[in-house]
Amino acid sequence: ENFKPAQVLNSLKWPDNHLTTNRKLHFSITKDDDDVHFEIDSLTGDLFLSKELDYETTSHFLLQVIIKDYNNNPPQNNTVFLSIDVEDQNDHSPYFQDDFVVIGIEENVPVGTLVYTFNAKDGDGSFLNSKIQYSLEMRNGGENPFLIHPSYGTLTTAFPLDREITHSVILTVSAADQAINLTDRRLDSLAAKIVILDINDNSPSFTSSPLSYVMEDVEVGFFVHRIIAKDPDEGRNGEVTYHILSGNENKSFVLDKTTGLLTTAQLLDREIQERYSLTVMALDDGSPALSTTQVLTIVVLDVNDETPIFLKQLYETAVRENEDPGEFVIKVEAVDRDAGLNSLLRYEILPGTGYEKFRMNSDSGELVTTASLDREIQEVFSIKGSPSKSSTAQLYLTVLDENDHSPLFAKTQYQISVREDLGEGSAILDLFASDEDDGLNGEVTYSLIDDTFGAFAVDSVTGSIITTKALDRETKSQYTFRAVASDSSAHLPRSSTVRVVVHIDDVNDNDPVFLQNPIRAFVPAQTAVNETVATVRAEDVDLGPNGAVVFSLMVAETVFQIDTKTGDVILQEPLASKDFGTQLLVRASDQGISPRTATAMVIIFTEEQEEEILFSNSLYEASVPENSAAGGHL
Repeated sequence: ENFKPAQVLNSLKWPDNHLTTNRKLHFSITKDDDDVHFEIDSLTGDLFLSKELDYETTSHFLLQVIIKDYNNNPPQNNTVFLSIDVEDQNDHSPYFQDDFVVIGIEENVPVGTLVYTFNAKDGDGSFLNSKIQYSLEMRNGGENPFLIHPSYGTLTTAFPLDREITHSVILTVSAADQAINLTDRRLDSLAAKIVILDINDNSPSFTSSPLSYVMEDVEVGFFVHRIIAKDPDEGRNGEVTYHILSGNENKSFVLDKTTGLLTTAQLLDREIQERYSLTVMALDDGSPALSTTQVLTIVVLDVNDETPIFLKQLYETAVRENEDPGEFVIKVEAVDRDAGLNSLLRYEILPGTGYEKFRMNSDSGELVTTASLDREIQEVFSIKGSPSKSSTAQLYLTVLDENDHSPLFAKTQYQISVREDLGEGSAILDLFASDEDDGLNGEVTYSLIDDTFGAFAVDSVTGSIITTKALDRETKSQYTFRAVASDSSAHLPRSSTVRVVVHIDDVNDNDPVFLQNPIRAFVPAQTAVNETVATVRAEDVDLGPNGAVVFSLMVAETVFQIDTKTGDVILQEPLASKDFGTQLLVRASDQGISPRTATAMVIIFTEEQEEEILFSNSLYEASVPENSAAGGHL
């Protein structure tokens, strides 16, 4: 098919036994044939190619050639049929319909699963020139988890897939024809991105500690522990929620299912229960969901909140007179429900008549005489003893260093303002201090001194100060503490301090609170119009517009209106009757961007409807022990 036009393709010859000198012949191709690919020399019979051939369009031609012999009279016509076969040349490359395809396959399919079938075309006509063989190459290196069938183009899995190890693979798929001459072979390629689709095949795994400690005197809502579990799956398959399965039957703790924050829901008492074992479940959001459990042990640490108690309120004994000093009298004993040092008791004798004649062993509680007793002088002694509570002390150990340069902070003081709704673990400030010394003497670490009220901590290496709990401006609007930069010298390290001031900016997170609700107002029937008949008061602990309260009536009234700023309820029309009564719903709103509101009821009566309110008794009496805890019922 690549034969060039204008060249002699063949030549028609008259049979030798017919040849004569100067034989006059005329050659022509029949006019009925519409093919214009061939021409013949009318005199010589040479066959020419007049137009390029294409095997894929026409692979065979049948020409009818007329030979007219003018040596006969009349001239004689002879017909010759010429069959021409076109040989195929490899002049077409294989081709794919697309240059790039994206294919998704789930990670849990078995080895040998059909992923995709590539189908390349080749315009050549003969078998080998159009026979396609496929090959595969992975662009980003590593082990190729796929195979392609060289003849059929089917892509299958060769190894198990794991999306958590490999998210996607980019393959180069090539299609080459099989021309006999290797140098004549043609090929085409495309890029295929295989995306490994996630299957919920991983259970959450706990990374947080299974042990936590909490003091027994913490308030309700105190942060105890943060439960953390990781799930390497994707999307909802990797979203973890937390749940308490058992161990919290008395509802002592609350677990936030989203954040994993465990807080106290009740006051704790180590003397009642000193250890909790909570079975906690981490559950992903896949379908079906997978879960993991962990037994979280919470140890309640002792606080010295128990008073020692004597085993007996009254001890009675007898001792002979005239015995030498040092005579054993009795042993008293008290118990303290606290633990450790808080439960260690020391005994003493309280001052009283004749107490100087006795001595109490402060550790054992044994009472002995310090003088000889005389019954005739004093027969009965009444002695009071008491165990004393222990006290604590702190020891500060200062390590001297021999460095000649102290770390130097970049600023003499740090001040920063943060919103009170800033999340726990947020970085608010980066400290930086430099030390001119070399080596360990110049390596700076950071720490905080003074009380940050558990709100802040510092990364000892980077100097980044982060929040360690939720902030509340209404509880504390400013924190002032010192940061310390210390070098790492093994001998006499040096340090310097800087003052850090953190201002807490207000967020509108508190509702207005009415000082009284409901409000009862007794209004004479003859009250003049525009008189103030009642006043509502409300407070909002937020700042600025967030704490500025305005008042309004929830239901429009013609008889009364309320002053939006003062809360005064003003009579607008004369009262209709002497037995008039109504109830007004008052809304108090702050002026924050997203206002918060509260409602109260104002009950208005005329004098005729006034009800007398009387106490059940004219005098109430109660006895209260001097050590009673605040909030106790009288």
